[in-house]
Amino acid sequence: MDRHLTFERLHNFRDLGGYPTRDGATVRWGRLYRSDSLGKLAGADLDRFLALGVGTVIDLRYPWEIDAAGRAPEHPSYTWHNLSVEHRPYDQAALGPDVAPGPYLAERYLEVAHDGAAELRRALDVIAGAGDGPEPGAVVFHCASGKDRTGLLAALVLTLLDVEQDVVVEDFTLTERATARLVADWRAGHPGRELAWPAYGTAPADVMSLFLDGLARRHGSVSGYAEKVLGVDDALVAALRRNLLEPVPVA
Repeated sequence: MDRHLTFERLHNFRDLGGYPTRDGATVRWGRLYRSDSLGKLAGADLDRFLALGVGTVIDLRYPWEIDAAGRAPEHPSYTWHNLSVEHRPYDQAALGPDVAPGPYLAERYLEVAHDGAAELRRALDVIAGAGDGPEPGAVVFHCASGKDRTGLLAALVLTLLDVEQDVVVEDFTLTERATARLVADWRAGHPGRELAWPAYGTAPADVMSLFLDGLARRHGSVSGYAEKVLGVDDALVAALRRNLLEPVPVA
């Protein structure tokens, strides 16, 4: 299956299904999605989105971003949560061409991982709880471009499901397929401004690798970070696995 879903105005909407875990399970298709801003949903795009059976939307942006660009359209089929994980705004478009994306963005992600601990934990709780009930709906989480804040949360979820780090990193890099359209969106939304940073909208592997390695250095492992900083326990991991994984095949 192709994890990239095609929309007219969304450029980075992906299914996180199909990834294998170390113990032989597989992330379920059609259960967990990541995306760029759902504030762009309208018309045929909205119809296609509603057909996915989404029951929960998690918006990781600042409230002021939502005020400026809009939120996912209100609809009775899903609940909407605003969990702003980033607490120190920065302007990627204004960075100079000498700023290397790997070290720079990895440091920003480490800030978010600690500044936004309460919101990240809440996001994990929401994702885990979405599987409760007789008809569990899919979950989609997003930020503006679906790369940085979204990529961080995707990495945490996949790691807690016990997906190998190289697979987590590869998932992050898939945003590269959307880079050109994300850049075009930025230029259309900022007439008269120069896009100074050549790395804007890119997703090189070393960003995620350096971030995950940084968490491991500080906390022993990514799971150690989740336990010590986010308060993740065995019950939450079990709920994530129950909601998001196909069972391990029986020989």
